[in-house]
Amino acid sequence: MTAPPTALALDGSGVDGSVYTDVVDLARRSPGWLDSLVTAWSAYGLALFAVLMAVAWWRARARGPRAAVPALAAPLIVVLAFAADDLVKAVVREDRPCRTLHTVALEACPAPGDWSFPSNHAALAAAAAVAVWCVSRRLGLLAAVAALAMAASRVWVGVHYPHDVAAGLAVGALSASALAVPVRRFSGAVARRLAATPLRPLLTSA
Repeated sequence: MTAPPTALALDGSGVDGSVYTDVVDLARRSPGWLDSLVTAWSAYGLALFAVLMAVAWWRARARGPRAAVPALAAPLIVVLAFAADDLVKAVVREDRPCRTLHTVALEACPAPGDWSFPSNHAALAAAAAVAVWCVSRRLGLLAAVAALAMAASRVWVGVHYPHDVAAGLAVGALSASALAVPVRRFSGAVARRLAATPLRPLLTSA
């Protein structure tokens, strides 16, 4: 008797493979400077979210310990959202579109076993946007726009289907939102506890 399958092994080409192919073809016909810009953003753009979280924390300190707690929790929220996304990825096990459709993409096709659905980059970006939004609406709006740009760039460079990045945005945003609720609810109690420890300078600029 064979063991039941432990993964879905989704073939994403039937979902929006034609859209993916259209985007990759458009990228190949686009100016080199645009492709270079999008490729650089796709590869290194996540650093912007770390900067936004740091800025949000720095500003939150000026408003007091209770405001600083959600900012301090932001990196942890993002890591946990990434873990949730990676769990879904391990279950679904969708091959990369550049491998299934044998396309020549701007970015080197990831190795077999580096699954495509959902997009980790999109999930990280969306989770960071939600975490920053909970601290600063203005910075959160900037992070949200950047998250959409990150998701789009992953299709442009050819390493994800559109549904991969849409799912990544959803998983990241929903996971981060669910985690942010208890953080905000208990931020006062956490702030009081941390204020009595050597971590107090992280909570206030006073």
